[in-house]
Amino acid sequence: MSLHQTIKADVKVAMIAKNELNTLVLRGVLAAFQTELIAQKSAALEVADEVAITIIKKLVKQRKDSIDQFTKGGRPELAEIESNELVIIEKYLPATMSHAEIHTVVLRKQAELMIVDKSKMGLLIGAVSKELKGKAEGSDIKVVVEKILL
Repeated sequence: MSLHQTIKADVKVAMIAKNELNTLVLRGVLAAFQTELIAQKSAALEVADEVAITIIKKLVKQRKDSIDQFTKGGRPELAEIESNELVIIEKYLPATMSHAEIHTVVLRKQAELMIVDKSKMGLLIGAVSKELKGKAEGSDIKVVVEKILL
């Protein structure tokens, strides 16, 4: 079952359970999928899993930004709502790699590219990011590379 179909099924479950928050959030995700299909002028009825994951990552980033802004703005009640939505959306993302797993890849790439100092940090981050695309967050990769090169 594709990610698009899974979310559609979960919307139905949430509606039957009268879970308003889940229903609202998952309908928003489906609307984002539909918007992407329209933007691509696609005749397909659902987005591919890779596209769905990209859209979900974008929605997660939006929620995190909103939480940050609401927290800075002194609106903890709105930040809490966004946090609850974030938890629901993140369930549909694949698990990302741990820092230890990223560390192993970074060390291997560092040896492969013969990078020994901080001046080539961008090159190393780029190479690792390309290899781990979709498996690890860019911010996590940057943290691990900085620890290794400093």
